[in-house]
Amino acid sequence: SSVSDLMSGLMMLFLLIAIAYMLNVAEGQRKVKRIAVTYQEIQLSLYNDLMNEFKEDLPKWKAHIDQKTLAIQFMEPDILFSLGKAEINERFREILDDFFPRYMAIICSDKFRDSVEEIRIEGHTSSEWGNREVSLDEAYFNNMALSQERTRSVLSYCYHLDSVVEYKNFMRSHITANGLSSSQPILFKDGTENTKLSRRVEFRTRTNADQRIVQILDELQYD
Repeated sequence: SSVSDLMSGLMMLFLLIAIAYMLNVAEGQRKVKRIAVTYQEIQLSLYNDLMNEFKEDLPKWKAHIDQKTLAIQFMEPDILFSLGKAEINERFREILDDFFPRYMAIICSDKFRDSVEEIRIEGHTSSEWGNREVSLDEAYFNNMALSQERTRSVLSYCYHLDSVVEYKNFMRSHITANGLSSSQPILFKDGTENTKLSRRVEFRTRTNADQRIVQILDELQYD
């Protein structure tokens, strides 16, 4: 009858809708899995490779690798620069001679080269300025100039190492020098500034994992 034909047609329509919904959910689950895999492949894999390469050197360099930001932080100010100066100390030159070619070999490997968006050489200072009384504004801008000079010194030194000649094209397009003054201090647990550890240099690796994850989320949104 026409009623049974109508019911059969509706059942078939509901079945097709259910199948389409199940397929869409399955595709969504696959894309969510891609997000996790993308992050793991880029961020965690790079962190693990950096740790495996430098774990024995970090203590003697007074350095640390931040897993969240992939920043290699050189945390001993007396090793880095003389107070108020931008010229690299001899000990830090020796560390850079050892560290930077090995670092670039990892970054420029086939495994990571296409995933690295930027390498930021960051210079950080404490909020203090010398031994004289100055305003907070004056200290901030004096330290801004100093931190910028220091990062340019580090970049210039690393760039002109004979051991990284093969990476120069990549370096020109991916490495930046960033002086951040005292804008990101290291704090004690009570919230006061650790002025010693605030004076540091970081090699921060920015990958394109976030961009790729946003792209996947956009695909999910508009499916």
